[in-house]
Amino acid sequence: MWLGAPRRERADAIGSLPVDDRTNELRDAHDVLADFYVGYLDGHLEKSPIERAVLDLFCELTLTAGLGPEVADVGCGTGRLLPYLAKRGVSPRGTDLSPRMVEVATRDHPGFTVEQADLRSLPYADASLAGVVCWYSLLFLPPEARPVAFGELARVVRPGGYFACAYKNGDGRLRRNGAATTQLGVNFDRYHLSAAEMREHVTAAGFEPVFEGDTPREGEDEFSLAYLVARRG
Repeated sequence: MWLGAPRRERADAIGSLPVDDRTNELRDAHDVLADFYVGYLDGHLEKSPIERAVLDLFCELTLTAGLGPEVADVGCGTGRLLPYLAKRGVSPRGTDLSPRMVEVATRDHPGFTVEQADLRSLPYADASLAGVVCWYSLLFLPPEARPVAFGELARVVRPGGYFACAYKNGDGRLRRNGAATTQLGVNFDRYHLSAAEMREHVTAAGFEPVFEGDTPREGEDEFSLAYLVARRG
């Protein structure tokens, strides 16, 4: 069982990883998407009672665990979750692969620390956080990167701390085309993993699921929106 990256006090989150075309493509595409997403996602959380409920559950479980309020939004994008999490009593910080996303998040949410980082090599010491949130940020991981990424998330969370994620529940196959990204002239790999595979990665990394749920599929959609909250063993 792979339980995490080698122990270290702080990772050089970008420089410690080999540069590859897939990562470069993902980073560069989200540099282009950053300002678009500010408008595209504006008000989305306010219109999503299920997502607010899952985030509220994560915050309440994290605070009642007595491990401190420090949490991270890994793959935070524009930083839109940071104020919401802070209002629920935790102390969030953010990371994102895209330097433009980091600029936008820092510009729009100046009271929070946001750093550029690859989620396979996070800039946090071992067991330094009470919890981590990954809100639609794990769907870009190719199969070979998933054990590393989930292990890294487990590395930075204290035993008894919590992990929460939102993802797209599907058949796991590689997807490339998307309406918004094609319109803006960018594309990148993405995967809609099944609930069973998400559960497998979470438990292999040392977490125990405490809540799972998803929304009904509508029309011709090949996926549903899904959520998972787990406790670090």
